[in-house]
Amino acid sequence: MNASAALSRGESGRATDQDCALSYQSLDWLCTLIAVLDLQGVVRFVNAALENALGQSRRTMEATEFATCFSEPALLDKALSGARSNDFAALRFEAALLRLGQDPLPVHVTVSLVEQQGHVMVEMWPLEQQARQDREERIREQAEANKELIRNLAHEIKNPLGGIRGAAQLLQMDLATPELREYTTVIVHEADRLQVLVDRLLAPHRHPHDVGDVNIHEVCERVRSLVLIEYPQGLKITRDYDISIPEFRGDGVQLIQALLNIVQNAAQALSLRIAQGDAEIILRTRVARQVTLGRQRYRLALELHVIDNGSGVPDAIKERIFYPLVSGRDGGSGLGLTLAQTFVQRHHGLIECDSQPGRTDFRILIPLP
Repeated sequence: MNASAALSRGESGRATDQDCALSYQSLDWLCTLIAVLDLQGVVRFVNAALENALGQSRRTMEATEFATCFSEPALLDKALSGARSNDFAALRFEAALLRLGQDPLPVHVTVSLVEQQGHVMVEMWPLEQQARQDREERIREQAEANKELIRNLAHEIKNPLGGIRGAAQLLQMDLATPELREYTTVIVHEADRLQVLVDRLLAPHRHPHDVGDVNIHEVCERVRSLVLIEYPQGLKITRDYDISIPEFRGDGVQLIQALLNIVQNAAQALSLRIAQGDAEIILRTRVARQVTLGRQRYRLALELHVIDNGSGVPDAIKERIFYPLVSGRDGGSGLGLTLAQTFVQRHHGLIECDSQPGRTDFRILIPLP
């Protein structure tokens, strides 16, 4: 729901402060920062997102001049002057919001007249948040494009691959000497290896989404035990759980696979530290509040971190680590993180990565009920 749609539910004409609050109540559901002013710039209503951003309550801000919340009040004063003289339908500019005990918040501002006569709506988007949303959108669009490319490519490879393998087997039966049969054996083995790769590419699209109740800590414990079996010496996997996180509806098998791919990637990146005996992976769970994913706002979300003390993701592939067939490790297939992102996106979530030498943090966000 956008601000205009929310406002369409309000009453027309001038209203008392109480009526005004009721008219604009639906704006509390939006993640956009919104203030409703009279033509003199006095606050009539602010939504919950703006309260959180400024660290001030609605009651404190009502009946004050909203221009004082900006580092350059003249920018809003000029916009209000234009609104009073009907010089524009909407005016856009960039400014900085003053926050209690924090640095100013850079925002993109839109000032527009609303249906209620005598009111002006000021909508603000934090530039940092806007950049993050744009990045998320690019990741989702790229994931969809990758999915189609992989599916089509895998099918195109699979058909001739079966023919190559079958022809090699037929040829093998007609060859008289073991030395010649060795060549056809190599062809069959390599065809089988490619078939396994194709099956892995198609795996996320073949299996249905089997939804049930998921306890994220059971998922973490399962992955932890599997990885420690593989790396019994030199690797420490630390638990840092928020046990208050509720169960949610999801596909436990897919989430185990997604987390396993990320933790195994981290363990493989820690090979030198494992040899030294000081490798560590941290599994940290937290509840994130008021999270925006895919331009939709969620009241609560699971925040699962996989943090390792390895050398970090190479700069050359940082922006492409979730692309298929991109790997920073010799012999890596480049599919683990792609599949993990696909499985998490099936839960309306997202995986992000923040990496520098000595600390790499993969952050999984999934909406909670």
